[in-house]
Amino acid sequence: MYHSWLDRWDERRARRGDEAKKTTDFILDADRAFPGANKITSIDEFCTLADQAVGDPTFFDEPSGGDQGFEREDGWLKFPSDISTDIEQNNVVSAKITESGSFDQAMVIFHHWNASARNRQIANFFSLRGITVVEIAMPYHFERSRPGSLHADYMLSPNLGRTIQSVRQAVLDGRKLIRWLKSEGYREIAVLGMSLGSWIAGLIAAHDSAVSKASLFLTAGSLADMVWTGRATRLIRDSLEPEVKLSDLRRAWGPLNLENYAHSLARPDLDLQVVLAKRDKVVLPELSDRFMQRLKDAGARPNILELNCGHYSLAMPPYILLAGLSLKRFLSCADKSARRA
Repeated sequence: MYHSWLDRWDERRARRGDEAKKTTDFILDADRAFPGANKITSIDEFCTLADQAVGDPTFFDEPSGGDQGFEREDGWLKFPSDISTDIEQNNVVSAKITESGSFDQAMVIFHHWNASARNRQIANFFSLRGITVVEIAMPYHFERSRPGSLHADYMLSPNLGRTIQSVRQAVLDGRKLIRWLKSEGYREIAVLGMSLGSWIAGLIAAHDSAVSKASLFLTAGSLADMVWTGRATRLIRDSLEPEVKLSDLRRAWGPLNLENYAHSLARPDLDLQVVLAKRDKVVLPELSDRFMQRLKDAGARPNILELNCGHYSLAMPPYILLAGLSLKRFLSCADKSARRA
């Protein structure tokens, strides 16, 4: 009875999220994903470039350049993104810093798609326990929103190239922030990603050895499969399905698939935590299970917490309390490099 009510609650929450969304056109836009690829006109050509990007260890590397332009004032940090887009507001990264008074550990939070506000409760909870919390704005969210937009339709959309550009921008922004935190003297860096933010946090953890802990909430490996099957992305699928097959989308968004970086996530100096919802209709459990198996096959030993709730109802008690306490224990454990010392 209770779980039937919970499922209905999740569905009502999903319908509210649909209100601001609309169907948009399928576009390749390869040049946004792969600069210089402006002559790409077919999905096959796009997929070839995507395959090359998966095999390119520098695809998510930061461009060479200084760390100029950081401005910190009244608990806020702003700095220029290393990827320039045609939305001026999106080219400046904002992050809210909640200080702990200690330089032992900082946690960077990557929020969910279409988040409307940062999470003050999480920030305050962990800052009071010695962990400085930095809540970054992902592309096209919060202060970076596209003027006139009702949701972050440029972050995730049937525009294949812009979606890759946006995720890559989020990864580069996060890595630039982490480099700044290290320069400020923070010893241990953790990343926490929620839903779409878990893809960003996972990609950063896979490519940046400065990260020693990664907590991925409501995650899976294949972003293509999540969009194709998920409750929150039905309108994107409606635009994609007449134009491309799922197999093509998997290749096109291969650079964003965390399964392709399982061995990097299994590096010996990275601790992994995963929180999943058994009744999730946005990130289907079978997609999460496949990703967990891929991680284990690569040698990772993630700390996995599965809760009997839905995607949105994870935010309700008792589930959010259980997830929060699990995260607290995970962050409190000595990292692997410290344990080896």
